[in-house]
Amino acid sequence: MRSIPIFSVEEEGTIPEWAILERKLIKMIDESSLEFADRYTNSDNTLIWRHEWPGFDGSDDPYEGFMNFSLHYIIGGDAKLDKRHREIWDAITWQWTEYGQVVDEFDQAYDWMHHGEALLGFYWFALANPQVLKDRQRTKKFAALYTGENSQVDNWDPTHRIIKAPINGSGGAHYIHTWEDWGPNREILEEYLPPFEDITGQNPYQKRTPWHEDEIYREILEKINERMGRGDVPVNLTATGLVTHAYLYDHDPKYKEWVLNYLTAWEERTTKNGGIIPDNIGLDGEIGTYNGGKWWGGYYGWRWPHGALTILEPLTVAGANAVLLTQGEMKYLDLCRSQIDLLWEMRIVEDGVKKVPNRHFDAGWRDYRIQRAIDPIILWNISMDEADAQRVDRAWHVSNEHLSTEGYVLGSARPQHTAAWYSYVRGNMPDYPERILRNNIDAVEFQIKRFRSNEWNPHTMDHYREAMSIHDWQILQPAILEALVHLTLGGPMPAYHGGHLHVAVRYFDLAGRRPGLPEDVAALVEKITSEKVHLTLVNTSKFVTRSTIIQAGAFAEHQIIGATVNGGVTTAVGGPHIQIDLAPRASAAIVLEVKRFANEATYDWPFAQNAKEVALPGTIVGRRIDPSDI
Repeated sequence: MRSIPIFSVEEEGTIPEWAILERKLIKMIDESSLEFADRYTNSDNTLIWRHEWPGFDGSDDPYEGFMNFSLHYIIGGDAKLDKRHREIWDAITWQWTEYGQVVDEFDQAYDWMHHGEALLGFYWFALANPQVLKDRQRTKKFAALYTGENSQVDNWDPTHRIIKAPINGSGGAHYIHTWEDWGPNREILEEYLPPFEDITGQNPYQKRTPWHEDEIYREILEKINERMGRGDVPVNLTATGLVTHAYLYDHDPKYKEWVLNYLTAWEERTTKNGGIIPDNIGLDGEIGTYNGGKWWGGYYGWRWPHGALTILEPLTVAGANAVLLTQGEMKYLDLCRSQIDLLWEMRIVEDGVKKVPNRHFDAGWRDYRIQRAIDPIILWNISMDEADAQRVDRAWHVSNEHLSTEGYVLGSARPQHTAAWYSYVRGNMPDYPERILRNNIDAVEFQIKRFRSNEWNPHTMDHYREAMSIHDWQILQPAILEALVHLTLGGPMPAYHGGHLHVAVRYFDLAGRRPGLPEDVAALVEKITSEKVHLTLVNTSKFVTRSTIIQAGAFAEHQIIGATVNGGVTTAVGGPHIQIDLAPRASAAIVLEVKRFANEATYDWPFAQNAKEVALPGTIVGRRIDPSDI
């Protein structure tokens, strides 16, 4: 292990409002999340819910209801939450195995929009503790479903470099969709446009589809099996998150090669298609094999059900993974950039507002909307390239008007304020920290009242009332972390359908030998550039000195060249970590000079996790000597 420079701050100061609010939010989430878990689980940690659940939908949803527990622990929350999350994860896996969706601990047949959602919390187990053997074993087993190493599961074709079906999993490529498969979804899918343009009696542009009518449902299934059930789709690129996860444990090159190979295959298909990524590839590796040669019309494609959202997000996820694995080769963001630019070139102005097409029909591009800010923001967060910032700014005209923190969707784990955070770290919205913290505190308070109410009593609720009851845990969960991720870690929430945690910094509690901010310590990342990270740490305790290790990047992927504390002399670092010792009520304004993606990304911690405690130096600014340096 390398030696870690220590910066000690003794001077007492005024505790800023944001620090008080931040510590309040952390405590609220600690207490309410444990109460929520107790209320909605049985004594064996299974969920209080139905005795049966057919079809292939929904295994992701229970995992999502509790996934933020471990992420909160990584930030600095109660260690009990990570422990409870692991227990509930195991129980959900068993429960959904009994329902029939999960086989050998992985969903046997679903798409990667939902696999990705289910795996977010599983990825965070490694950041919470990378030494858990069963997590490593499961990761390798799950990755083998897609790399071809599991010869019993037929998902991957190495010759054509395709995942062989949109619906896939531990049961292999799922080509034939049955009446039961989509049964629970029929009610939900009523709210979407028709999946095909030639469904009998249906307008292809209408906003609802009568899936409840058996004849319509039968026709949809026939067309799914004929046109959508086989071959590759862009949403499968989210599988690169799982394989990247496997690589981060032990750096086996086969995982890196698979991720880069698969992303490159989609780059080549896009070039072949004149610069537009096709949304359906046949088992023969060709574009539009089962769709009359059309490059549009695939499952989670350019038309149905969400349009560009489920094209662009997998491209951001895969591109960010590739950059991480290659220590900063930004060319892997170009596929996503090209599609954002493609849509921007087709923009229109409607009532003075610039909009881009969201869907492609047989008649061409339609459904014009304001361009989503989150996709170019994720690109900028990886690249720190002003060209990517321009992709955000040209569509959003960053301002308080467009980036209000009002209207938070209570209970949602999905990102709501990514654009507002971006505006803040770019030098706008100076009151954003206090606004988003109060917003999230209000949201947690609302959630507490809601899940405590008689209306949401799990013992008296009718869990069979509607298919949407599968979302109850997501709707009610109080671990709302957007403010804490934005402010303490300096990054956006991970892409919701399976992205990794790409942030400027993370923390470790030296005394507790655990990840996260120490007790009483608050953090605020105020500005991020390609070369520097500006942040402040505050010790809100009146009595106890706290020691925090700051790491550059969630995976120690960035190198700290030098560090300046409270305007002092810049100290050379030459590693991904520094240590800050804060006396009671002391604060440290820190500027980190960084070289981005200079290090191989890893889940390893900066200290041995079960090492014997050692005495630390007194009040100094200097370097702790590691025995390996002697």
